[in-house]
Amino acid sequence: MKRIAVFASGSGSNFQAIIDVVQSGELKADISLLICDKPGAFAVQRANAARIPSFVFSAKDYSTKEAYETEILAELKRHGVELVILAGYMRLIGPTLLREYQGRIVNIHPSLLPAFPGKDAIGQALAAKAEWSGVTIHYVDEGMDTGPIIVQERVRLDENETRESLQNKIHAIEHKLYPAIIQVLLTQGGIVNGKKTSTY
Repeated sequence: MKRIAVFASGSGSNFQAIIDVVQSGELKADISLLICDKPGAFAVQRANAARIPSFVFSAKDYSTKEAYETEILAELKRHGVELVILAGYMRLIGPTLLREYQGRIVNIHPSLLPAFPGKDAIGQALAAKAEWSGVTIHYVDEGMDTGPIIVQERVRLDENETRESLQNKIHAIEHKLYPAIIQVLLTQGGIVNGKKTSTY
């Protein structure tokens, strides 16, 4: 069974969705590690409840991104991680991790990229009075939400859409789509825009 690590910074709702499908047997993977940059994040409690090892750190305790990513890399290697899953991790991935895991780091973003990249994509969509938003799953590169797209699923914004209602729509998609795509990646290898590119 292939080993994955999940990176999260907040409550970890997508992390929990992944835990649930692993525990049910729908997703054939071993969640070997949680990486979290917020010691008080609820995602850490989720990991503890599921008996998943965690590496928790504060970036301010390190002089450089390279310094903490070097420690993260050592943890990933120690746990034999093959695929990295970002699930609400609020830091750009730097060269230290990209070099080692190029093409094997995946992120989920609550918009139809390239629209509304970066923080608060839901707020950006509402402010723009967009007709459509949705979910993008993509590979991670050195930019902010700029990596090759794996898959997208869209959702229409209602005329009276609120932050809460749009967030609920997006979460409903994320919690089903992300585990399904992780399973495909682990069994079939690399995919861009629905087309197979490689085998891990």
